[in-house]
Amino acid sequence: MAEHALGRSKNFCGLKSKVKFDFTTVRTRVIPILKRVEVGDYPAKIGRVYGWSKQHVSYYLKKLQKAGLVRRKVRSRAVFYELTERGQNFLSRCEGVVFGSGVYRLHKCQVRFGVVAEGLLPADFRRVEMTNWTALLGLEQGVHVRRTSRSWIVHVETLYGRHPGELFTLAKNLADRVARSLMQKYGCRLTEGEVCRGYELAVDDPVAQLLSRYFTVSTGKRKMDHSPGEDEGEIDHLSRDAAVEYLQMPERLKGLEGKVDALASNLEDVRRLEDKVDSLAAELHELFSALRQLTQAPLLPDDIVNRKNMSYMA
Repeated sequence: MAEHALGRSKNFCGLKSKVKFDFTTVRTRVIPILKRVEVGDYPAKIGRVYGWSKQHVSYYLKKLQKAGLVRRKVRSRAVFYELTERGQNFLSRCEGVVFGSGVYRLHKCQVRFGVVAEGLLPADFRRVEMTNWTALLGLEQGVHVRRTSRSWIVHVETLYGRHPGELFTLAKNLADRVARSLMQKYGCRLTEGEVCRGYELAVDDPVAQLLSRYFTVSTGKRKMDHSPGEDEGEIDHLSRDAAVEYLQMPERLKGLEGKVDALASNLEDVRRLEDKVDSLAAELHELFSALRQLTQAPLLPDDIVNRKNMSYMA
């Protein structure tokens, strides 16, 4: 799809100065960066999510800006980028799908790595005394981490995306990179990471935003967020399957609407058939009445009857 979007020349045409990208670069750099820009990530965060340096991301963002796919914006001395209309069209053609209106937000996500072999303990981490043990809190590759008595826990920063599966993949990849860095730096050996319970996977929903002003609604799979600020009016999904189910709801609704339309069409056919049956019944009634009249004996005059009786007597 990306090749079709770019054309044979591998250029973004339409500008006086064409910007060239290799097809492989489009798949591995351009489209991933555009997808993160679409949901509002800044360059440093894009780098942390994909494991690239900030300079690496900035290099491609400058090329994308020159190609007219993104525009640079400064907010409170922080540099952000946003998609232009041309960039949105390009990303839609590359993806081959029309994204839904909701943007998912994965937050409070923690990935736990059990300690198989002890290594050095970080000296510059903040020590927090717990009941029977001491936790160490610090940063690794710009990500918050916590050392407990039996594990390292990576606190993944809030991620935004169009699909819950994509967010969990990004979170796991980010945590794995941090874990490898911890093993290399402190000489420890860790188990495979597992996502801890307690994460929140939310999506903006205008209906939920309206209802949350008046009602408290929750089910075993999801709940409405009533906290003020950014989270207000979101639907918090309590599991990944619940989020996927919610994501599939528009398609299921379309399928249900199609079934209702088919049922309405069938009922209309039944109604027309009933009209034909009523018309046929009326015609049969008239036919039976005519047959009944034909089978009845005609009434003869009295003199004809008398003559017949006399002839029988003779």
